[in-house]
Amino acid sequence: MKENYCLQAALVCLSMLCHSQAFALERRSHLRPSFHGHHERGKEGQVLQRSKRGWVWNQFFVIEEYTGPDPVLVGRLHSDLDTGDGKIKYILSGEGAGTIFVIDDKSGNIHATKTLDREEKAQYTLMAQAVDRETNRPLEPASSFIVKVQDINDNPPEFLHEIYYANVPERSNVGTSVIQVTASDADDPTYGNSAKLVYSILEGQPYFSVEAQTGIIRTALPNMDREAKEEYHVVIQAKDMGGHMGGLSGTTKVMITLTDVNDNPPKFPQSVYQMSVSEAAVPGEEVGRMKAKDPDIGENGLVTYNIVDGDGMELFEITTDYETQEGVVKLKKPVDFETKRAYSLKVEAANVHFDPKFISNGPFKDTVTVKIAVEDVDEPPMFLAPSYIHEVQENAAPGTVVGRVHAKDPDAANSPIRYSIDRHTDLDRFFRINSEDGFIKTTKPLDREETPWLNISVIAAEIHNQHQEAKVPVAIRVLDVNDNAPKFAAPYEGFICESDQTKPLSNQPIVTISADDKDDTANGPRFIFSLPPEIIHNPNFTVRDNRDNTAGVYARRGGFSRQKQDLYLLPIVISDGGIPPMSSTNTLTIKVCGCDVNGVLLSCNAEAYILNAGLSTGALIAILACIIILLVIVVLFVTLRRQKKEPLIVFEEEDVRENIITYDDEGGGEEDTEAFDIATLQNPDGINGFIPRKDIKPEYQYMPRPGLRPAPNSVDVDDFISTRIQEADNDPTAPPYDSIQIYGYEGRGSVAGSLSSLESATTDSDLDYDYLQNWGPRFKKLADLYGSKDTFDDDS
Repeated sequence: MKENYCLQAALVCLSMLCHSQAFALERRSHLRPSFHGHHERGKEGQVLQRSKRGWVWNQFFVIEEYTGPDPVLVGRLHSDLDTGDGKIKYILSGEGAGTIFVIDDKSGNIHATKTLDREEKAQYTLMAQAVDRETNRPLEPASSFIVKVQDINDNPPEFLHEIYYANVPERSNVGTSVIQVTASDADDPTYGNSAKLVYSILEGQPYFSVEAQTGIIRTALPNMDREAKEEYHVVIQAKDMGGHMGGLSGTTKVMITLTDVNDNPPKFPQSVYQMSVSEAAVPGEEVGRMKAKDPDIGENGLVTYNIVDGDGMELFEITTDYETQEGVVKLKKPVDFETKRAYSLKVEAANVHFDPKFISNGPFKDTVTVKIAVEDVDEPPMFLAPSYIHEVQENAAPGTVVGRVHAKDPDAANSPIRYSIDRHTDLDRFFRINSEDGFIKTTKPLDREETPWLNISVIAAEIHNQHQEAKVPVAIRVLDVNDNAPKFAAPYEGFICESDQTKPLSNQPIVTISADDKDDTANGPRFIFSLPPEIIHNPNFTVRDNRDNTAGVYARRGGFSRQKQDLYLLPIVISDGGIPPMSSTNTLTIKVCGCDVNGVLLSCNAEAYILNAGLSTGALIAILACIIILLVIVVLFVTLRRQKKEPLIVFEEEDVRENIITYDDEGGGEEDTEAFDIATLQNPDGINGFIPRKDIKPEYQYMPRPGLRPAPNSVDVDDFISTRIQEADNDPTAPPYDSIQIYGYEGRGSVAGSLSSLESATTDSDLDYDYLQNWGPRFKKLADLYGSKDTFDDDS
């Protein structure tokens, strides 16, 4: 507080000094003519005199943040024309005139009425003018001047960020740059030392230092270890006035983190690891884990494991689990307790990445010994081969030996083995096996053409422990024997054109045939084609073997006629090349057909040939004319039916309720609910929507609610009628009047007579309706209509 008072007193003194300088800079104007050597001549030799400016303005200064009791005197304006009699009036205009700056219009003194802040506005431009007080006539031209706000140290330095974050590698050399912090001061840097900043460190020694002029933070200690301490809290101060006493200051925090380098090798926490593995374990199964500790992090802490020595290098392997940084020992090949009971491995752990700068710290790897014990288990039997392939001829007699499988117990006890066939692989039970020696035999003849390969599984189990078993696949190939005769490869059919006896024979075959044999190729081709011995000299056709498993059938003569014989059956013998060979007789059908002059086939049907000869062109035209006449009659009939007048209500088909259908069967009475379908009473048009009328045009369409429509198969007549009534009541398109449907099934002229009661008033009925008078007002209309019969008779 004492320093602030001293500073304020100094500022007041400085302000007074500036004011005295302002007064000293006043200039008085010389309004009367004066000659200073500057002349100009007129047109007639008249000398023109140039008048000198009355006042020359300099800039004024005022101290910012002045808090004295009186307004601050900024300066004084005075003109040489002012004789002190009060006739001259001083006027001030421009920035802040009248609000911040005021002028005494008599004396010309300018005062600042408000506290000024240089950081808010550094200078003000004003206009001054002297005028006649009575006439307001300018006595001198207006001139501008500047009032500058003089800076004081009233703003402390401020850093760009409240907290800085920086990283620097551990074990960095002394003087390594970490980060640069920057502060700013709002005071005037061109005036005094108010904005001259000096940086210093308040917290963070002796680890870090800061450059006083630049604000660069550097390391101050060598070999800082991240594993010992990772984060440092540093406080930096920026002080103005060049760091001298009385200056203002600001601080910021810097969080410095040491980043990791690979300066630590991996180390195993123990020298020997003990593990065990069962001899029943399969390759790939995990045996155990180990971990070398590396205090480094990230890629600097990555460790890889390798087996470098030991008698189990061929049976075990080690991989790296990069998530846990553990070495995983796995079984590479099966182990056998009876063969070897323990193994030893030498495992090395090494860093994946290393820094050459720290290679002097030693090798970045470590080794450990791993001892693995093999555990004995009761193992299942083992077959001498992983699979077996045997052969047997097809059609072999039951009991034929196919082959043998052999298994043994690998344990020291060497338990006896029992063999069996997995019946899931031999559903047809083609084979059986001797349970003691493993010989496989057939139980029925095999057909290679049906199943050329058979795959079964043989089970070997210990007699004393049935749960210990093993399976082996056995593939049995059925060898072929020549037991199938060749046949036509397709249902061949030949065609030959009928011709004259004099026409020469063609060298082209009627048909080319080939054969197919189900047996193997060794017992199949080559095929031999020939005619049976009894028709070797067939007068009509012959067979020529092409010696490429095909043959051609040729005609021996011409003059074939469909009227004499339209079909020939030619037997052909086909023999295969098996040992012994097999043959079969196949029948080839050859038809005699009609052809044109170019030999193109026209027809092979004898009836068609005769029909063509019997019908003339006129007969065919007559038949077509009859068909056309019948079509015209049908079209006319349909047209006449459509011209009939349609009813007012449009039906797609006749309503079934207006028909009487006679059935000759007897109904089942009231209990028979299956004999009649209520759906037949429904209007088929009404099911799909309302029935439109042709004589009226509804104002809007009515869509009946789906819920009011009865189910098609409903047999409840009461519900059906109620639903139909409700639909009619809610239908806005229906006419608001009763309509009379006229039926031709009853009434006058009908055999059934009239069924209506509308004409009962004119008949000679003996019924007495006087009792209707006693039924109340609801029946008054009926009583008047039927009870007044006698009155009508008397009047007549």
